[in-house]
Amino acid sequence: MTPDDHGRFPRADSRQPTLGPPNIPPITDPISALQVDIRHGLAWSSVSSLVMRLGTFAVGIFLARMFSHEEFGVYAVVLTVQAVLMTVADFGLSTDLIRSGDHTRKAPTVATLSLGISAVLTAITMAVAAELAASVGAPGGGPVLAVMSLTLLIAGVGVVPYATLQREFRQRELFLISVVDFAVGTALTLVLILAGLGVMSLAVSRVAAQSIAVILQYRFVGERPRLGFDRSVARGVVAFGLPVAGANLLSWALLGADKMLLSGMAGAAALGVYFLAFNIANWPMSALGQVVRSVSLPTFSRVSDATGDRALGIAWGPVWSISVLAGLLLTVLASPAVQLLYGTRWLEAAPLLMILGAFGALRTVLDLATTYLLARGYSTRVLWLQLGWMVILVPGLVLGIRTAGAVGAALAQVTAGALLLLLYGISLARVGTDIRAVWASFWPPLAAAVVAAPAAWACTLIAHRPLVDLLVGGVVGTAVYTALLWRWFRGRLNEARRLGSAHTATLGTEPPGSPSVIGRTVQGGPHHEA
Repeated sequence: MTPDDHGRFPRADSRQPTLGPPNIPPITDPISALQVDIRHGLAWSSVSSLVMRLGTFAVGIFLARMFSHEEFGVYAVVLTVQAVLMTVADFGLSTDLIRSGDHTRKAPTVATLSLGISAVLTAITMAVAAELAASVGAPGGGPVLAVMSLTLLIAGVGVVPYATLQREFRQRELFLISVVDFAVGTALTLVLILAGLGVMSLAVSRVAAQSIAVILQYRFVGERPRLGFDRSVARGVVAFGLPVAGANLLSWALLGADKMLLSGMAGAAALGVYFLAFNIANWPMSALGQVVRSVSLPTFSRVSDATGDRALGIAWGPVWSISVLAGLLLTVLASPAVQLLYGTRWLEAAPLLMILGAFGALRTVLDLATTYLLARGYSTRVLWLQLGWMVILVPGLVLGIRTAGAVGAALAQVTAGALLLLLYGISLARVGTDIRAVWASFWPPLAAAVVAAPAAWACTLIAHRPLVDLLVGGVVGTAVYTALLWRWFRGRLNEARRLGSAHTATLGTEPPGSPSVIGRTVQGGPHHEA
Protein backbone atom coordinates (compact mmCIF):
# COMPACT_ATOMS: atom_id res chain seq x y z
CA MET A 1 0.00 0.00 0.00
CA THR A 2 1.48 3.33 -1.05
CA PRO A 3 0.30 6.92 -0.56
CA ASP A 4 -1.28 8.80 -3.42
CA ASP A 5 -0.07 12.09 -4.88
CA HIS A 6 -1.48 13.95 -1.86
CA GLY A 7 0.38 11.77 0.66
CA ARG A 8 -2.63 9.86 1.91
CA PHE A 9 -3.21 6.14 2.10
CA PRO A 10 -6.20 4.67 0.24
CA ARG A 11 -8.94 2.78 2.02
CA ALA A 12 -10.23 -0.61 1.00
CA ASP A 13 -13.77 -0.94 -0.26
CA SER A 14 -16.19 -1.88 2.50
CA ARG A 15 -19.57 -1.28 0.94
CA GLN A 16 -21.35 -4.03 2.81
CA PRO A 17 -24.84 -4.13 4.29
CA THR A 18 -24.92 -3.38 7.98
CA LEU A 19 -27.06 -5.67 10.09
CA GLY A 20 -29.35 -4.23 12.71
CA PRO A 21 -29.81 -5.57 16.24
CA PRO A 22 -31.38 -9.05 16.73
CA ASN A 23 -35.02 -9.41 15.61
CA ILE A 24 -34.80 -6.26 13.49
CA PRO A 25 -34.71 -6.61 9.69
CA PRO A 26 -31.25 -5.88 8.27
CA ILE A 27 -30.67 -2.41 6.88
CA THR A 28 -29.49 -2.74 3.31
CA ASP A 29 -29.18 0.94 2.46
CA PRO A 30 -25.62 1.81 3.51
CA ILE A 31 -26.47 5.46 4.07
CA SER A 32 -29.40 4.67 6.39
CA ALA A 33 -27.29 2.03 8.11
CA LEU A 34 -24.56 4.57 8.80
CA GLN A 35 -27.02 6.99 10.39
CA VAL A 36 -28.35 4.25 12.66
CA ASP A 37 -24.82 3.19 13.61
CA ILE A 38 -23.81 6.79 14.38
CA ARG A 39 -26.83 7.43 16.59
CA HIS A 40 -26.52 4.13 18.47
CA GLY A 41 -22.79 4.68 18.90
CA LEU A 42 -23.26 8.23 20.17
CA ALA A 43 -25.98 7.17 22.60
CA TRP A 44 -23.97 4.36 24.18
CA SER A 45 -20.75 6.40 24.12
CA SER A 46 -22.50 9.24 25.93
CA VAL A 47 -23.76 6.90 28.64
CA SER A 48 -20.35 5.27 28.94
CA SER A 49 -18.52 8.59 29.10
CA LEU A 50 -20.85 10.02 31.75
CA VAL A 51 -20.71 6.96 33.99
CA MET A 52 -16.95 6.45 33.66
CA ARG A 53 -16.11 10.14 34.14
CA LEU A 54 -18.17 10.29 37.32
CA GLY A 55 -16.53 7.10 38.57
CA THR A 56 -12.95 8.12 37.80
CA PHE A 57 -13.68 11.57 39.17
CA ALA A 58 -14.72 10.10 42.52
CA VAL A 59 -11.67 7.84 42.63
CA GLY A 60 -9.41 10.76 41.75
CA ILE A 61 -10.73 12.76 44.70
CA PHE A 62 -10.05 9.79 46.98
CA LEU A 63 -6.50 9.41 45.70
CA ALA A 64 -5.75 13.13 46.03
CA ARG A 65 -6.89 13.04 49.65
CA MET A 66 -5.00 9.81 50.45
CA PHE A 67 -1.67 10.65 48.78
CA SER A 68 0.81 13.38 49.60
CA HIS A 69 1.93 15.83 46.91
CA GLU A 70 5.08 13.74 46.40
CA GLU A 71 3.19 10.43 46.09
CA PHE A 72 0.75 12.02 43.68
CA GLY A 73 3.74 13.26 41.67
CA VAL A 74 5.15 9.71 41.44
CA TYR A 75 1.73 8.49 40.30
CA ALA A 76 1.67 11.23 37.64
CA VAL A 77 5.10 10.23 36.31
CA VAL A 78 4.21 6.53 36.10
CA LEU A 79 0.92 7.24 34.32
CA THR A 80 2.63 9.59 31.87
CA VAL A 81 5.37 7.10 30.97
CA GLN A 82 2.82 4.30 30.61
CA ALA A 83 0.60 6.42 28.33
CA VAL A 84 3.55 7.23 26.05
CA LEU A 85 4.66 3.60 25.86
CA MET A 86 1.10 2.41 25.25
CA THR A 87 0.96 4.65 22.20
CA VAL A 88 4.20 3.19 20.87
CA ALA A 89 2.94 -0.34 21.47
CA ASP A 90 -0.20 0.34 19.43
CA PHE A 91 1.98 1.47 16.48
CA GLY A 92 -1.08 2.78 14.66
CA LEU A 93 -2.22 -0.82 14.11
CA SER A 94 -5.65 -0.38 15.65
CA THR A 95 -6.28 2.77 13.63
CA ASP A 96 -5.59 1.01 10.34
CA LEU A 97 -7.64 -2.03 11.31
CA ILE A 98 -10.55 0.14 12.37
CA ARG A 99 -10.69 2.14 9.13
CA SER A 100 -10.02 -0.80 6.80
CA GLY A 101 -12.68 -2.58 4.80
CA ASP A 102 -10.43 -5.66 4.67
CA HIS A 103 -10.56 -6.31 8.40
CA THR A 104 -10.77 -10.12 8.32
CA ARG A 105 -7.68 -10.60 6.13
CA LYS A 106 -5.63 -8.07 8.09
CA ALA A 107 -6.55 -9.20 11.60
CA PRO A 108 -4.09 -12.13 12.06
CA THR A 109 -1.14 -10.08 10.78
CA VAL A 110 -2.10 -7.13 12.96
CA ALA A 111 -2.41 -9.45 15.97
CA THR A 112 1.10 -10.85 15.38
CA LEU A 113 2.68 -7.43 14.89
CA SER A 114 0.91 -6.02 17.92
CA LEU A 115 1.92 -8.90 20.18
CA GLY A 116 5.54 -8.73 19.06
CA ILE A 117 5.88 -4.97 19.47
CA SER A 118 4.19 -4.89 22.87
CA ALA A 119 6.24 -7.85 24.17
CA VAL A 120 9.52 -6.15 23.23
CA LEU A 121 8.46 -2.85 24.78
CA THR A 122 7.32 -4.60 27.97
CA ALA A 123 10.66 -6.37 28.35
CA ILE A 124 12.66 -3.18 27.73
CA THR A 125 10.54 -1.12 30.14
CA MET A 126 10.85 -3.68 32.92
CA ALA A 127 14.63 -3.82 32.44
CA VAL A 128 15.16 -0.05 32.64
CA ALA A 129 12.22 0.91 34.91
CA ALA A 130 14.37 2.12 37.81
CA GLU A 131 16.61 4.25 35.61
CA LEU A 132 13.67 5.62 33.62
CA ALA A 133 11.75 6.63 36.74
CA ALA A 134 14.83 8.29 38.25
CA SER A 135 15.54 10.21 35.05
CA VAL A 136 12.13 11.91 35.21
CA GLY A 137 12.34 12.90 38.85
CA ALA A 138 10.58 9.94 40.51
CA PRO A 139 13.33 7.63 41.79
CA GLY A 140 10.90 5.69 43.95
CA GLY A 141 8.66 4.89 41.01
CA GLY A 142 10.83 2.19 39.38
CA PRO A 143 9.02 -0.87 40.81
CA VAL A 144 5.63 0.69 40.10
CA LEU A 145 6.60 1.39 36.50
CA ALA A 146 7.93 -2.17 36.07
CA VAL A 147 4.60 -3.65 37.13
CA MET A 148 2.62 -1.12 35.10
CA SER A 149 4.60 -2.09 31.98
CA LEU A 150 2.70 -5.39 31.90
CA THR A 151 -0.29 -3.40 30.64
CA LEU A 152 1.62 -2.88 27.37
CA LEU A 153 1.65 -6.62 26.72
CA ILE A 154 -2.00 -6.99 27.67
CA ALA A 155 -2.99 -4.11 25.38
CA GLY A 156 -1.10 -5.75 22.50
CA VAL A 157 -3.12 -8.92 22.94
CA GLY A 158 -6.37 -6.93 22.83
CA VAL A 159 -5.81 -4.73 19.75
CA VAL A 160 -7.82 -6.87 17.31
CA PRO A 161 -10.98 -7.49 19.39
CA TYR A 162 -11.07 -3.86 20.52
CA ALA A 163 -10.76 -2.61 16.94
CA THR A 164 -13.49 -5.06 15.87
CA LEU A 165 -15.91 -3.74 18.47
CA GLN A 166 -15.13 -0.14 17.52
CA ARG A 167 -15.46 -0.63 13.77
CA GLU A 168 -18.88 -2.24 14.27
CA PHE A 169 -20.11 0.62 16.49
CA ARG A 170 -20.66 -1.86 19.34
CA GLN A 171 -20.50 0.80 22.02
CA ARG A 172 -22.90 -1.08 24.29
CA GLU A 173 -20.43 -3.94 24.67
CA LEU A 174 -17.54 -1.53 25.11
CA PHE A 175 -19.50 0.24 27.83
CA LEU A 176 -20.08 -3.02 29.71
CA ILE A 177 -16.38 -3.86 29.42
CA SER A 178 -15.46 -0.41 30.76
CA VAL A 179 -17.80 -0.82 33.72
CA VAL A 180 -16.28 -4.18 34.65
CA ASP A 181 -12.76 -2.81 34.14
CA PHE A 182 -13.50 0.17 36.36
CA ALA A 183 -15.26 -1.84 39.07
CA VAL A 184 -12.46 -4.40 39.34
CA GLY A 185 -9.69 -1.81 39.16
CA THR A 186 -11.29 0.53 41.70
CA ALA A 187 -12.18 -2.17 44.22
CA LEU A 188 -8.69 -3.64 44.07
CA THR A 189 -7.07 -0.19 44.30
CA LEU A 190 -9.01 0.74 47.42
CA VAL A 191 -8.27 -2.59 49.12
CA LEU A 192 -4.56 -2.39 48.36
CA ILE A 193 -4.24 1.27 49.42
CA LEU A 194 -5.95 0.53 52.72
CA ALA A 195 -3.58 -2.44 53.09
CA GLY A 196 -0.65 -0.02 52.86
CA LEU A 197 0.58 -0.77 49.34
CA GLY A 198 0.62 2.92 48.37
CA VAL A 199 1.17 3.90 44.74
CA MET A 200 1.95 0.28 43.81
CA SER A 201 -1.74 -0.50 44.35
CA LEU A 202 -2.58 1.50 41.21
CA ALA A 203 -0.23 -0.56 39.03
CA VAL A 204 -1.40 -3.91 40.36
CA SER A 205 -5.08 -3.02 39.98
CA ARG A 206 -4.54 -1.71 36.43
CA VAL A 207 -2.88 -4.95 35.34
CA ALA A 208 -5.68 -7.06 36.83
CA ALA A 209 -8.52 -4.92 35.44
CA GLN A 210 -7.03 -4.67 31.96
CA SER A 211 -6.55 -8.45 31.79
CA ILE A 212 -10.23 -8.98 32.52
CA ALA A 213 -11.19 -6.32 29.97
CA VAL A 214 -9.25 -8.06 27.17
CA ILE A 215 -10.86 -11.40 28.04
CA LEU A 216 -14.29 -9.76 27.75
CA GLN A 217 -13.37 -8.17 24.42
CA TYR A 218 -12.63 -11.59 22.95
CA ARG A 219 -15.80 -12.94 24.52
CA PHE A 220 -17.98 -10.28 22.88
CA VAL A 221 -16.46 -10.63 19.41
CA GLY A 222 -16.82 -14.42 19.67
CA GLU A 223 -13.25 -15.17 18.61
CA ARG A 224 -10.03 -16.50 20.04
CA PRO A 225 -6.64 -14.91 19.40
CA ARG A 226 -5.54 -15.70 15.82
CA LEU A 227 -1.94 -15.13 14.82
CA GLY A 228 -0.66 -15.10 11.25
CA PHE A 229 1.58 -13.15 8.96
CA ASP A 230 1.06 -11.94 5.41
CA ARG A 231 3.93 -9.85 4.05
CA SER A 232 1.77 -7.88 1.66
CA VAL A 233 -0.64 -7.01 4.47
CA ALA A 234 2.19 -6.19 6.86
CA ARG A 235 3.76 -3.75 4.40
CA GLY A 236 0.53 -1.82 4.00
CA VAL A 237 -0.23 -1.83 7.73
CA VAL A 238 3.24 -0.60 8.66
CA ALA A 239 3.23 2.01 5.86
CA PHE A 240 0.08 3.57 7.27
CA GLY A 241 0.74 2.83 10.93
CA LEU A 242 4.28 4.13 11.23
CA PRO A 243 3.35 7.82 10.76
CA VAL A 244 0.33 7.33 13.05
CA ALA A 245 2.53 5.76 15.72
CA GLY A 246 5.04 8.58 15.37
CA ALA A 247 2.31 11.22 15.61
CA ASN A 248 0.68 9.53 18.61
CA LEU A 249 4.05 9.12 20.30
CA LEU A 250 4.85 12.78 19.79
CA SER A 251 1.39 13.78 20.98
CA TRP A 252 1.64 11.79 24.20
CA ALA A 253 5.29 12.68 24.70
CA LEU A 254 4.41 16.36 24.39
CA LEU A 255 1.44 15.98 26.72
CA GLY A 256 3.91 14.40 29.14
CA ALA A 257 6.78 16.78 28.43
CA ASP A 258 5.42 19.41 30.79
CA LYS A 259 5.23 16.86 33.60
CA MET A 260 8.68 15.41 32.92
CA LEU A 261 10.32 18.83 32.71
CA LEU A 262 8.44 20.15 35.73
CA SER A 263 9.37 17.10 37.79
CA GLY A 264 13.04 17.42 36.87
CA MET A 265 13.23 21.21 37.23
CA ALA A 266 10.84 21.89 40.12
CA GLY A 267 10.40 18.56 41.95
CA ALA A 268 7.65 15.98 42.53
CA ALA A 269 5.60 18.22 44.85
CA ALA A 270 5.21 20.92 42.16
CA LEU A 271 4.35 18.22 39.66
CA GLY A 272 1.64 16.82 41.94
CA VAL A 273 -0.12 20.18 42.06
CA TYR A 274 0.25 20.73 38.31
CA PHE A 275 -0.94 17.19 37.54
CA LEU A 276 -4.12 17.75 39.53
CA ALA A 277 -4.90 20.99 37.66
CA PHE A 278 -4.01 19.48 34.30
CA ASN A 279 -6.33 16.50 34.80
CA ILE A 280 -9.22 18.71 35.87
CA ALA A 281 -8.67 20.91 32.81
CA ASN A 282 -8.83 17.84 30.61
CA TRP A 283 -12.26 16.78 31.81
CA PRO A 284 -13.87 18.16 28.60
CA MET A 285 -11.42 16.15 26.48
CA SER A 286 -11.87 13.02 28.61
CA ALA A 287 -15.66 13.09 28.54
CA LEU A 288 -16.60 14.74 25.23
CA GLY A 289 -13.56 13.42 23.37
CA GLN A 290 -14.44 9.83 24.19
CA VAL A 291 -17.98 10.26 22.88
CA VAL A 292 -16.93 12.02 19.68
CA ARG A 293 -13.94 9.78 18.95
CA SER A 294 -16.05 6.62 19.12
CA VAL A 295 -17.99 7.61 15.99
CA SER A 296 -16.02 10.37 14.26
CA LEU A 297 -13.48 8.18 12.47
CA PRO A 298 -16.05 5.82 10.92
CA THR A 299 -18.29 8.76 10.06
CA PHE A 300 -15.58 10.90 8.47
CA SER A 301 -14.29 7.84 6.59
CA ARG A 302 -17.69 7.49 4.93
CA VAL A 303 -18.69 11.09 4.20
CA SER A 304 -15.39 12.97 3.81
CA ASP A 305 -13.36 12.55 0.66
CA ALA A 306 -13.16 15.61 -1.52
CA THR A 307 -12.31 19.26 -2.12
CA GLY A 308 -14.79 21.60 -0.46
CA ASP A 309 -15.62 19.02 2.19
CA ARG A 310 -17.81 20.55 4.92
CA ALA A 311 -18.03 17.49 7.20
CA LEU A 312 -15.46 18.78 9.70
CA GLY A 313 -17.08 22.21 9.85
CA ILE A 314 -20.45 20.61 10.55
CA ALA A 315 -19.10 18.39 13.33
CA TRP A 316 -16.99 21.22 14.76
CA GLY A 317 -19.94 23.37 15.87
CA PRO A 318 -21.53 21.14 18.56
CA VAL A 319 -18.18 19.80 19.80
CA TRP A 320 -16.57 23.24 20.12
CA SER A 321 -19.66 24.78 21.74
CA ILE A 322 -19.68 22.25 24.57
CA SER A 323 -15.89 22.41 24.94
CA VAL A 324 -15.89 26.20 25.28
CA LEU A 325 -18.61 26.10 27.94
CA ALA A 326 -16.70 23.47 29.95
CA GLY A 327 -13.43 25.37 29.62
CA LEU A 328 -15.13 28.63 30.59
CA LEU A 329 -16.61 27.19 33.79
CA LEU A 330 -13.37 25.45 34.79
CA THR A 331 -11.45 28.69 34.31
CA VAL A 332 -13.83 31.03 36.11
CA LEU A 333 -14.78 28.62 38.92
CA ALA A 334 -11.34 27.09 39.44
CA SER A 335 -10.86 28.18 43.05
CA PRO A 336 -14.20 27.03 44.52
CA ALA A 337 -14.01 23.79 42.50
CA VAL A 338 -10.57 22.83 43.80
CA GLN A 339 -11.35 23.87 47.36
CA LEU A 340 -14.65 21.97 47.49
CA LEU A 341 -13.50 18.78 45.80
CA TYR A 342 -9.92 18.38 46.93
CA GLY A 343 -9.57 20.52 50.06
CA THR A 344 -7.67 23.68 50.90
CA ARG A 345 -4.27 21.96 50.78
CA TRP A 346 -4.63 21.73 46.98
CA LEU A 347 -5.59 25.39 46.44
CA GLU A 348 -2.23 25.94 44.76
CA ALA A 349 -3.73 24.17 41.76
CA ALA A 350 -6.47 26.80 41.25
CA PRO A 351 -4.33 29.43 39.41
CA LEU A 352 -3.02 26.68 37.14
CA LEU A 353 -6.55 25.49 36.39
CA MET A 354 -7.59 29.02 35.46
CA ILE A 355 -4.96 28.92 32.71
CA LEU A 356 -5.29 25.28 31.64
CA GLY A 357 -9.08 25.42 31.25
CA ALA A 358 -8.58 26.97 27.80
CA PHE A 359 -6.14 24.24 26.82
CA GLY A 360 -8.66 21.54 27.74
CA ALA A 361 -11.20 23.07 25.34
CA LEU A 362 -8.60 23.35 22.56
CA ARG A 363 -7.55 19.72 22.93
CA THR A 364 -11.06 18.49 22.14
CA VAL A 365 -11.23 20.13 18.71
CA LEU A 366 -7.57 19.38 17.94
CA ASP A 367 -8.39 15.71 18.51
CA LEU A 368 -11.43 16.04 16.23
CA ALA A 369 -9.28 17.56 13.47
CA THR A 370 -6.67 14.81 13.88
CA THR A 371 -9.34 12.12 13.56
CA TYR A 372 -10.64 13.82 10.42
CA LEU A 373 -7.20 13.80 8.78
CA LEU A 374 -6.62 10.15 9.71
CA ALA A 375 -10.02 9.20 8.29
CA ARG A 376 -9.01 10.72 4.98
CA GLY A 377 -5.69 8.86 5.02
CA TYR A 378 -3.36 11.76 5.85
CA SER A 379 -1.34 9.99 8.55
CA THR A 380 1.96 11.55 7.41
CA ARG A 381 0.47 15.04 7.58
CA VAL A 382 -0.64 14.37 11.16
CA LEU A 383 2.93 13.36 12.02
CA TRP A 384 4.28 16.65 10.66
CA LEU A 385 1.72 18.60 12.69
CA GLN A 386 2.83 16.83 15.86
CA LEU A 387 6.44 17.68 15.02
CA GLY A 388 5.39 21.31 14.65
CA TRP A 389 3.76 21.14 18.07
CA MET A 390 7.00 19.82 19.55
CA VAL A 391 9.04 22.64 18.04
CA ILE A 392 6.66 25.18 19.57
CA LEU A 393 5.97 23.58 22.96
CA VAL A 394 9.26 22.27 24.31
CA PRO A 395 11.22 25.57 24.22
CA GLY A 396 8.18 27.33 25.64
CA LEU A 397 7.99 24.85 28.53
CA VAL A 398 11.66 25.22 29.40
CA LEU A 399 11.40 29.01 29.35
CA GLY A 400 8.10 29.02 31.23
CA ILE A 401 9.22 26.66 34.00
CA ARG A 402 12.48 28.56 34.51
CA THR A 403 10.59 31.84 34.67
CA ALA A 404 7.42 30.98 36.61
CA GLY A 405 7.49 27.31 37.56
CA ALA A 406 4.18 25.46 37.17
CA VAL A 407 2.36 28.65 36.09
CA GLY A 408 4.88 29.08 33.29
CA ALA A 409 4.28 25.49 32.15
CA ALA A 410 0.54 26.13 32.03
CA LEU A 411 0.99 29.32 29.99
CA ALA A 412 3.28 27.48 27.57
CA GLN A 413 0.63 24.79 27.04
CA VAL A 414 -2.11 27.27 26.16
CA THR A 415 0.14 29.30 23.86
CA ALA A 416 1.37 26.21 22.02
CA GLY A 417 -2.19 24.88 21.72
CA ALA A 418 -3.38 28.10 20.07
CA LEU A 419 -0.48 28.09 17.61
CA LEU A 420 -1.07 24.41 16.85
CA LEU A 421 -4.70 25.18 16.04
CA LEU A 422 -3.46 27.71 13.48
CA LEU A 423 -1.17 25.08 11.93
CA TYR A 424 -4.09 22.66 11.72
CA GLY A 425 -6.17 25.29 9.95
CA ILE A 426 -3.48 25.73 7.30
CA SER A 427 -3.09 21.98 6.84
CA LEU A 428 -6.83 21.36 6.63
CA ALA A 429 -7.20 24.04 3.96
CA ARG A 430 -4.48 22.37 1.88
CA VAL A 431 -6.30 19.01 1.85
CA GLY A 432 -9.55 20.54 0.60
CA THR A 433 -11.47 21.13 3.83
CA ASP A 434 -13.97 23.98 3.75
CA ILE A 435 -12.23 26.27 6.25
CA ARG A 436 -15.02 28.82 6.02
CA ALA A 437 -17.40 26.23 7.45
CA VAL A 438 -14.96 25.56 10.30
CA TRP A 439 -14.56 29.28 11.03
CA ALA A 440 -18.33 29.77 10.96
CA SER A 441 -18.52 27.15 13.74
CA PHE A 442 -15.56 28.57 15.66
CA TRP A 443 -16.28 32.18 16.58
CA PRO A 444 -19.92 32.19 17.91
CA PRO A 445 -19.12 30.09 21.04
CA LEU A 446 -16.17 32.35 21.81
CA ALA A 447 -18.36 35.44 21.53
CA ALA A 448 -20.92 33.92 23.90
CA ALA A 449 -18.15 32.96 26.35
CA VAL A 450 -16.89 36.56 26.50
CA VAL A 451 -20.29 37.60 27.90
CA ALA A 452 -20.93 34.53 30.08
CA ALA A 453 -17.53 34.51 31.84
CA PRO A 454 -17.96 37.81 33.77
CA ALA A 455 -21.48 36.77 34.81
CA ALA A 456 -20.25 33.47 36.26
CA TRP A 457 -17.25 35.12 37.93
CA ALA A 458 -19.39 37.81 39.59
CA CYS A 459 -21.36 35.08 41.36
CA THR A 460 -18.21 33.89 43.15
CA LEU A 461 -17.91 37.30 44.88
CA ILE A 462 -21.20 37.04 46.76
CA ALA A 463 -21.18 34.16 49.25
CA HIS A 464 -17.49 33.20 49.43
CA ARG A 465 -18.52 29.61 50.14
CA PRO A 466 -17.16 27.01 47.69
CA LEU A 467 -20.38 25.02 47.24
CA VAL A 468 -22.58 28.08 46.76
CA ASP A 469 -20.05 29.79 44.49
CA LEU A 470 -19.71 26.67 42.35
CA LEU A 471 -23.44 26.01 42.01
CA VAL A 472 -24.59 29.60 41.47
CA GLY A 473 -21.67 30.50 39.20
CA GLY A 474 -22.13 27.33 37.16
CA VAL A 475 -25.86 27.84 36.74
CA VAL A 476 -25.60 31.53 35.85
CA GLY A 477 -22.66 31.05 33.47
CA THR A 478 -24.38 28.17 31.71
CA ALA A 479 -27.68 30.05 31.50
CA VAL A 480 -26.12 33.15 29.94
CA TYR A 481 -24.03 31.11 27.51
CA THR A 482 -27.01 28.96 26.50
CA ALA A 483 -29.33 31.93 26.05
CA LEU A 484 -26.89 33.61 23.69
CA LEU A 485 -25.99 30.50 21.70
CA TRP A 486 -29.04 28.22 21.78
CA ARG A 487 -30.58 29.00 18.38
CA TRP A 488 -27.21 28.78 16.66
CA PHE A 489 -26.28 25.58 18.51
CA ARG A 490 -29.57 23.89 17.67
CA GLY A 491 -29.07 24.64 13.99
CA ARG A 492 -25.52 23.20 14.04
CA LEU A 493 -26.69 20.14 15.94
CA ASN A 494 -29.47 19.43 13.43
CA GLU A 495 -26.95 19.76 10.62
CA ALA A 496 -24.56 17.36 12.37
CA ARG A 497 -27.34 14.80 12.81
CA ARG A 498 -27.70 14.62 9.04
CA LEU A 499 -24.12 13.42 8.60
CA GLY A 500 -24.42 10.00 7.00
CA SER A 501 -27.83 10.70 5.43
CA ALA A 502 -28.62 11.39 1.83
CA HIS A 503 -28.23 15.10 2.60
CA THR A 504 -24.50 14.64 3.17
CA ALA A 505 -24.01 13.78 -0.47
CA THR A 506 -23.45 17.48 -0.99
CA LEU A 507 -20.67 17.64 1.59
CA GLY A 508 -18.05 16.68 -0.94
CA THR A 509 -17.76 15.10 -4.35
CA GLU A 510 -15.95 11.78 -4.41
CA PRO A 511 -13.55 11.16 -7.25
CA PRO A 512 -14.91 8.69 -9.82
CA GLY A 513 -14.52 5.13 -8.59
CA SER A 514 -13.62 6.17 -5.05
CA PRO A 515 -15.23 3.75 -2.60
CA SER A 516 -17.18 4.75 0.46
CA VAL A 517 -15.63 3.08 3.44
CA ILE A 518 -16.23 2.70 7.13
CA GLY A 519 -13.31 3.29 9.45
CA ARG A 520 -13.21 3.12 13.21
CA THR A 521 -11.66 4.71 16.25
CA VAL A 522 -8.43 4.16 18.09
CA GLN A 523 -7.91 1.91 21.05
CA GLY A 524 -8.00 3.43 24.50
CA GLY A 525 -8.87 2.36 27.98
CA PRO A 526 -10.21 3.69 31.25
CA HIS A 527 -7.82 4.98 33.85
CA HIS A 528 -7.94 6.88 37.10
CA GLU A 529 -8.05 10.64 36.92
CA ALA A 530 -7.71 13.38 39.45
